[in-house]
Amino acid sequence: MPDLMTQGLNLALYGMGTVFFFLTLLVGATMLMSLLVPSAELEPSAELEPSAELEPSAELEKTEGQAGHDSKIRAAIGAAIHEHRQRKNEQQ
Repeated sequence: MPDLMTQGLNLALYGMGTVFFFLTLLVGATMLMSLLVPSAELEPSAELEPSAELEPSAELEKTEGQAGHDSKIRAAIGAAIHEHRQRKNEQQ
């Protein structure tokens, strides 16, 4: 029995030692990479800024066109929910 305890203790120590070694290696590699790779400060790009070329009327037309799609989507979702509830009630 003491031999079994010794084997268990050895296995636990080797396992924890291996995990500790790889975690230490991972932290070291991460620190080394952070030192080697310069931190680049991102400057605001012209592509990310809102474009002044869009006219308000174009925005208005865009939202009016989407309103028609929204009502169709809501109707389709409502019909799907109604059909699902009917099938669920038929199964019970």
